[in-house]
Amino acid sequence: MKILVTGGTGTLGRHVVPLLREAGAEVTTLSRHGDIACDLLAGDVPPIDADVVVHLAGGQKGDDIATRNLLAACAGVRHFAYISVIGADTVPLAWLRTKLTCEQAIADAGIPFTILRAAQFHDLTLTMVRAMAKLPIVPVPGMRLQPVDARDVAARIVELALGSPAGRVADIAGPAVYEMRQLVRDYLTTAGKRRLTVPVRLPGKAGKAYRGGQNLTLAGDHGTHTWEEFLAAG
Repeated sequence: MKILVTGGTGTLGRHVVPLLREAGAEVTTLSRHGDIACDLLAGDVPPIDADVVVHLAGGQKGDDIATRNLLAACAGVRHFAYISVIGADTVPLAWLRTKLTCEQAIADAGIPFTILRAAQFHDLTLTMVRAMAKLPIVPVPGMRLQPVDARDVAARIVELALGSPAGRVADIAGPAVYEMRQLVRDYLTTAGKRRLTVPVRLPGKAGKAYRGGQNLTLAGDHGTHTWEEFLAAG
């Protein structure tokens, strides 16, 4: 099976690519510095010679453009697997709405597809709380997160990519839900830092969505690697 992976060196891709190869797939990566050197945003995507495309590349801006450009080159592809984000249709943030636009473009492209929405990765959660903890007094928004380990998401997206197209599948999140203040405290304890924290209220419709848990999933799949284990591993 020939599989093309975008974002093959990213947080998720660096786990996905070796798993696919271990499963016997012939894997090619596409990125500015991949096996196929290409800028998806620039629209210079060559015709894709693969049975399956696993689209993991993403950023804060332009994902919809990049996804459409990639889809336009997938005439012979039999399965298009995409990683999206929980809350794409319920949390009114621009980058999440872009993810929803990508999902809609994939569904309309006429290529059999699978879409998996994932919670915030442990890595990104750590980056966020570490940045917050640089302040002498840490503002802690009143929200909950359900961070998931990239290894758990990688295992699931590989399983899906090697299987038959399944459309939108059950979301995947971490095994536990945490208040943001707990995530901050866990990081401060692990890092040996002392900081004062102060609760803040997230404003607007996005704040309401987060307070309402629209970024969480209780009925989907859940990873096995915990936030505490991730922090302890350094």
